[in-house]
Amino acid sequence: MKGDSQSEGMPLQHVFFAPGRVNLIGDHTDYNGGLVFPAALAMGTYLTVTERLDRFSCGFSSYNEPQTFTFRGDELTERYHAWVDYPLGVLKEFSDRGWSVTGYDFHYRGDLPIGAALSSSASIEMVTAVALNALNGSPFTMLELVQMAQHAENDFVGMNCGIMDQFASGFGKKNCAIALDCNTLEYEHVPLEMRGLKFIIANTNKKRGLVDSAYNQRRNECQQALEIIRAHLPVSCICQLTMNQFDTVSLYLTGNVLKRARHAVCENENVREAVTALKVGDMARFGQLMNASHATLRDDYEVTCPELDFLAEQAQQFPGVLGSRMTGAGFGGCTVTLIAEEQVETFVETLGKAYEERFGLRADFYVAEIGDGAGER
Repeated sequence: MKGDSQSEGMPLQHVFFAPGRVNLIGDHTDYNGGLVFPAALAMGTYLTVTERLDRFSCGFSSYNEPQTFTFRGDELTERYHAWVDYPLGVLKEFSDRGWSVTGYDFHYRGDLPIGAALSSSASIEMVTAVALNALNGSPFTMLELVQMAQHAENDFVGMNCGIMDQFASGFGKKNCAIALDCNTLEYEHVPLEMRGLKFIIANTNKKRGLVDSAYNQRRNECQQALEIIRAHLPVSCICQLTMNQFDTVSLYLTGNVLKRARHAVCENENVREAVTALKVGDMARFGQLMNASHATLRDDYEVTCPELDFLAEQAQQFPGVLGSRMTGAGFGGCTVTLIAEEQVETFVETLGKAYEERFGLRADFYVAEIGDGAGER
């Protein structure tokens, strides 16, 4: 195996961190080759790595989960349908490339809510990737680590996600959002000049299982739409279409396939305009586009749920709110709301009470503090 941390004089213990992310606008566009606008959160996953006496095995434990695991290097092919699958997939990416992955104990501790659409899984993958990269002398760039982490989730875990979550975790920058073209991977850090506004995340606390949900079905429907569209226009992904172009080919699409593709094109246009609005300080327009995004995610992509719709629609009517939408893959998870800072406390109290009365669930609220991307701490 390549890499030997002892021979390189590395210390016996390292601590790494990778953030979760909130997507301000642009959901289900990433795997359709479109634009997204996420920001890395100050919350995420911490990983403490210590060396084992047994150089041919590795151990996994988590402050947040009771299960512990020990593996030898030749045992990285089996899924356990547990949290450990996320780091195991990343270890396999390194092992398949000939790099050392054994001889370590990995202890994880996270402050992200699990299953809340804030990319806890990508955070675990990216913190593992940056740790293994450092322990092996940093042979890979951050972009390569992002791509390896995404492939691990696609190929090993079985979640057919796009690249946005891992990219935001890897390339995050404090007090900036990332305008990312998922087709070309060109990106730009856009400063978040909030001018007395805050982004508030509301967690529905509705349990969901993305791998077993309709997420992969949506991807398949988009692929069906793309195959039909390509018979009429020379495009490689749905989000290459303008709305005018989509109107010309929408006649060939029907049912859910039509609706899924329409959302992707509309959402891509929303992101483009939202980034421009933020750059010129037009926060009112940014909020309007958040509302429009939630509407197509609800009506065309059908990935919201009563809990998400309630939180977003109640927020949209609240004093001081400029916009509110679901964020992430949907089927549960979180909303993100743009609100005047002086209204935050009243908003949390009022909406939290109304939500619990309606659904019998307690919503958790977080002020979205925007932090840096993955690295050693």
